[in-house]
Amino acid sequence: MVIARRGGVVTAGSLGGKWWGAGVGCVGFVPGSAELMPPAPAGGRAGGRPRRREAAPALFRDRLELLSPRRPFRDRRKPLPASALVRERPEPLSPSRALPGSAGAAVGAYAAMMARAMNRRPVMKINLDAAAESRRRPDDLAAEEPLEIRLRQAPLAVTMRTPGQDIDLAMGFLLTEGVIRTAADVVTAQLCAGTDTPNTYNVVDVVLGADVPPPVTDPSRNFYTTSSCGVCGKASIDAVRTRSRFDVAADECTVPARVLADLPDRLRAAQRAFDRTGGLHAAGLFTAGGELLVMREDVGRHNAVDKVIGWALREGRLPLTGHVLLVSGRASFELTQKAWMAGIPMLAAVSAPSTLAAELADEAGMTLVGFLRGPTMNVYAGTQRVTV
Repeated sequence: MVIARRGGVVTAGSLGGKWWGAGVGCVGFVPGSAELMPPAPAGGRAGGRPRRREAAPALFRDRLELLSPRRPFRDRRKPLPASALVRERPEPLSPSRALPGSAGAAVGAYAAMMARAMNRRPVMKINLDAAAESRRRPDDLAAEEPLEIRLRQAPLAVTMRTPGQDIDLAMGFLLTEGVIRTAADVVTAQLCAGTDTPNTYNVVDVVLGADVPPPVTDPSRNFYTTSSCGVCGKASIDAVRTRSRFDVAADECTVPARVLADLPDRLRAAQRAFDRTGGLHAAGLFTAGGELLVMREDVGRHNAVDKVIGWALREGRLPLTGHVLLVSGRASFELTQKAWMAGIPMLAAVSAPSTLAAELADEAGMTLVGFLRGPTMNVYAGTQRVTV
């Protein structure tokens, strides 16, 4: 059991890796530790034996379901329903209504940040084919904001992303960039207060284990990424390449072509934010039988993939043997490399792959499928895994 005081909140937990509240300004993930605990009295220790609390993943499941209808704490307060926190037009929240004490402030503020995944803005609607004049109407836009990833409070990377699943994004990024190998390499990962006013929670601070070598942070390894490019900003070819520790070529899984043909529709059906904005990429992790395990959306295709891989890392599922990663756009070099780093044997895309993606898939022993639309598809590498 690990017990620690951070910002007036007592955190405690056992093996397994849970979400936790880290006091004013931080919520996070600790491999091997952490249930969300009540705030300690001012100037004193938390009285009595720590009580087991509702694990916090319910707070982070989805942009449109910010809080579970279940009580985050077993107290006498009536639970605040998710519908009270998610509005068509996000309004300022009262964190104290959601959770007691400083934990309520931290988690309530994060819930407000999650509401920023989609922002409503008035637009002028013009239709040249219609007789009616132009009119003004509200439109939902996909949010794009910077996320800074820090190691022990030292800046490492900045990526432009859609708010939501930010700790999964950071964990997936660190794995696919070769900074960490397993979730056990991470002591804590906290989503913390930044310098903006009002606070935007656009910083993830990660503490690595003492035996984990620090990443190279010279100018040739500059980790600035935009929503359209995950490897932009690196100053050398060697800085772009990472190598997986998983032997993907040895994965003997096969997927029927008919199963692959159904995956885009299943992914599209899960894209609720895309339905409202039309401006988000998606990545979905499927079993070889076609079951969708997790789907993530983001303005950056590489961020969506990092969020999926970070989820799998946090859930202890790596390597992702026998799985299929489907992306809603094209298959680039960076997405192929991320899939390889997670041990995924098959990457499929609804659009075209690049030459480097196909070459890397050959080198890694992966299967690469492109133009996956309806009953047709092209298999560019690893044809032995697709059965007809």
